[in-house]
Amino acid sequence: MTTLSTGHSEIISQNPVDLAEELAGANDWAVERHGEDELTMFISGQYTDLQFRVFWREDFKTLQFACLFDLKVPEGRRADIYRVLGMINERMWIGHFEYWSEEDALLFRHASLVGDPLIGAIGEEHMVTMVETALGECERFYPVFQFVMWGGQSPEEAIESAMLECAGTA
Repeated sequence: MTTLSTGHSEIISQNPVDLAEELAGANDWAVERHGEDELTMFISGQYTDLQFRVFWREDFKTLQFACLFDLKVPEGRRADIYRVLGMINERMWIGHFEYWSEEDALLFRHASLVGDPLIGAIGEEHMVTMVETALGECERFYPVFQFVMWGGQSPEEAIESAMLECAGTA
């Protein structure tokens, strides 16, 4: 798992998008700011490039991440992708994967509520944990999507192939 840092001691921000921007800078990720409450970080993963979108909704005190893969689903494989998404999401504790047909995009999405008066804002540790979790899940399940779309495997075969954990060294 990738360990991230903002390069600061525990920072607290009322607008967590500012903190996400600091995190991107500390990790040398390209960033596009789309206003006060939204940004996109461009991250090179182990398997593919990711667009990591961060959205802040002040009215709901909610921070949402959408981590999009750099792949397009072939039309003939969409039914299997929907099936594998359901199977993957059954294994998820935090967040979920989905397919946006209008954008032809596979992504991981998760939201965090910040309505607790004891929390008050999202700090560095919270932000880093959310980003690490999203990146980790994208890296873990990317091969499943590849096996289904381009390897011709069924969703069951793809999950079994990708979820094998190797022990020892070669």
